[in-house]
Amino acid sequence: MSYVKELAATRELLANLTIREVKGQYRRTFLGQLWSLINPLATMLVYTLVFLFLLRFEPPPGDPSGVEGYPLWLMCAMLPWTFFTRVVNGGLTSVVSNANLIKKVYFPRMHLPLAVMASTAVTWSLELSVLAIVLMLFGAMPIPFIPVIIVFMALLALFAVGLAMMLAILNVHFRDTQHFTGIVLQMWMFLTPIIYPLEFVERRAEQVGQWVLDLYRLNPMERFVAVFRNLLYDNRLPAWDDSIYCLAAALIVFLLGYLTFSRNEKRLAELL
Repeated sequence: MSYVKELAATRELLANLTIREVKGQYRRTFLGQLWSLINPLATMLVYTLVFLFLLRFEPPPGDPSGVEGYPLWLMCAMLPWTFFTRVVNGGLTSVVSNANLIKKVYFPRMHLPLAVMASTAVTWSLELSVLAIVLMLFGAMPIPFIPVIIVFMALLALFAVGLAMMLAILNVHFRDTQHFTGIVLQMWMFLTPIIYPLEFVERRAEQVGQWVLDLYRLNPMERFVAVFRNLLYDNRLPAWDDSIYCLAAALIVFLLGYLTFSRNEKRLAELL
């Protein structure tokens, strides 16, 4: 509890670190924060070309929104996924990249991955606003679901930063962690129904066995993607089992990350 009080007492430092992350994210770039929109749009165009024009896959209309279009369907899942990967990638390197600061002065080191998470949330807010406007232009109505979207984004943030805190400690001991994580995240994306629907896996499970689908759905990001598609693309509340799964995954992973980081942070200065 004393560590929690210390984090709360130094919340101004967290705010300053967050501002530093936001300003430094695209420092010395001509387009600045616009890159946060260009990168996911470029990814969307690549996958749209492959799945819509080459593989001729067309997702079903939103239920009950009626909105149609693979790019919109894709971006509703890319939004939480890019947030997740940015927090994990940025958080796991936050300790090593601030080694000089850690060696000079004491402060709660947990503020470093938390600042990455907070600054990423600022960028995400811009992306959500743009996506919501585009969805409305095509007939969807995501505005009434914005409060629920924010709740689930907060849960996703807890899940992502919890994982990032565990990886940040591991990265101090083994610098290969950040390179290995990049490979794992790439595999993780293709094991999550972002660019293809869950129905593909369900049809395969009918041929191989139900255990395939059960194992596949243990992936927390599959549940988060389903929730965000329900809210943004379909304009309906997510299923209760998905909601409970997201809540449990977020709390468990964040608690594990918090305990791992708080118990190891006192030795970080000597390990770096």
